[in-house]
Amino acid sequence: MTAWWVLTSVGVLLGLLVQGRFSPAVLFGGWATGYLVLGVVSEQQWLSSFTNPALITLLVLMLVSLALERSPLLERFSGALLKGNESLASLRLMGVTAGLSAFLNNTAVVGSLLGVISRQRHIPASRLLIPLSFASVLGGVTTLIGTSTNLVVNSFVVNAGLPALGMFEFAAVGVPVALLCLMVLMFSARLLPQNGMKDEESAQPYFLEARVQPGAALVGRSIEQNRLRSLDGLFLLEIVRNDRLISPVAPDEILEANDVLVFTGEVKKVQALQPFSGLELFGNGVDRLLASNLVEVVVSNESELAKRTLQEVDFRTMFNAGVVGIRRGNKRLTGQLGKIPLRVGDSLLLAVGADFTQHRNLDRNFHLLGKMQRPKLSNRQSVLAFAGFGAVIAMAALNLLPLLNGLLLLLAGLLLSRMLTLSELRRRFPFELVVIIGSALTVAKAMDSSGAAQLVADGMRALFNGHGVFGAFAGVYLMTLLLTETVTNNAAAALAFPIGLSTAQAFGVDPMPFIMAVAFGASACFMVPFGYQTHLMVYSPGRYRMVDYIKTGLPVSLAYSAGVIALVPVVFPF
Repeated sequence: MTAWWVLTSVGVLLGLLVQGRFSPAVLFGGWATGYLVLGVVSEQQWLSSFTNPALITLLVLMLVSLALERSPLLERFSGALLKGNESLASLRLMGVTAGLSAFLNNTAVVGSLLGVISRQRHIPASRLLIPLSFASVLGGVTTLIGTSTNLVVNSFVVNAGLPALGMFEFAAVGVPVALLCLMVLMFSARLLPQNGMKDEESAQPYFLEARVQPGAALVGRSIEQNRLRSLDGLFLLEIVRNDRLISPVAPDEILEANDVLVFTGEVKKVQALQPFSGLELFGNGVDRLLASNLVEVVVSNESELAKRTLQEVDFRTMFNAGVVGIRRGNKRLTGQLGKIPLRVGDSLLLAVGADFTQHRNLDRNFHLLGKMQRPKLSNRQSVLAFAGFGAVIAMAALNLLPLLNGLLLLLAGLLLSRMLTLSELRRRFPFELVVIIGSALTVAKAMDSSGAAQLVADGMRALFNGHGVFGAFAGVYLMTLLLTETVTNNAAAALAFPIGLSTAQAFGVDPMPFIMAVAFGASACFMVPFGYQTHLMVYSPGRYRMVDYIKTGLPVSLAYSAGVIALVPVVFPF
């Protein structure tokens, strides 16, 4: 009875994850705590989930990456990647990105190149950004540390009492699959749109809001009388009055105090509003805004702004910046921007002061696309940091020093040399990831100890009875792929692993092919932007639509799946 109850509760968990109203950290944390309180798992099992060695390794690796992502070397090198015709530039970009992502955090790799690609005018960014994101995923599957998903799966492996996965255990399958998919991507990327490149003269895909202050000369006069119909580069699209939308705006519409005027067009030409006294742009008068810099940022996957509005977080106080416009994919958001819940991957156009880059909460919340950049490491510091990281990886691969020990030594060195500070570690500490993985390990234990995972495994065995163990292996992979396209990659791995392991045990075969099916399946997100953080990072800067991911990603996903299903049983026999 307990098995069915736990299985039903996991089904509810999956449904809530798909719905997306609650964060995975809240859901997994709530479920793990519930299993503890109800006695499904013991207190010792609950605590041991958060002290899992593989989880601690992932945590330390992410903290070390904070220093590596501040290196200017990759950004400086990126200019050479984008020379020549589009095909060669795309090939070089994807090859280098995949190679770097095999060892560095792929979010950091994409973040380092995102601004450079968005600013350059040689090739439309929309032709490069999805290939950039896909290449980072493909490079990540080739090593243990290339993606958090592989390390998450490793934490489940260790938790199950099996030998930990090696640094290059994924390479025999991952490298051929990555090369095959990169070749396919060269052709499918030709289906991407050629969205216009950023240019000072081109229209920006944003809306601009201005509030009519009480007592302004504009109040009580019509749009025509105020000459708001013939502005240079701007068009009055609608008026928001007392939560009521007036659209289209008639020439004889009389303005009232506190009306919010919504303009579209070239928001860079905001100076067209300068002659109108009494207009306020998100808490700033027009004069003050004109003295500011306009900077574009992308909301990061670590941001505390996700699912919250600008008003809720008091954006102006938090960042000393005003939001001029918001863009989501290829859509411009309008209405009352202050009341729109933000999402990871949204692009914001900010009016900022000279001290904007000094704010310590920028790295956690944004990827900067403009020419303003956060303080970087010096060349000497960059070389030392990468040399130290390379030495740690080499010693771990040669079994001279455990990976966790080496990373801890490197982290200590970065702190002593002041390349990292304790305050930076506190700001960027991945609390949500720790909660998700630690809680997911508890959920996996609950599924295993209650017999829920065995129930699913028996169902898988019955379903694939006529196809043998290979059919069950393919079924576990496809189930994980479906999960990762529906929820996040780490959540997919957490839900699929206990089922994969129990299925292997039900067939009485080596669990490694099924473990690899879960690991590779959880990274097989190529058709939607919402299942992987790097896809969301490029969603708005590339002005993409959902169909752009499907057209480009479907051939890649088919090639990836065919390669994994064909190679895993050969490299890891049943």
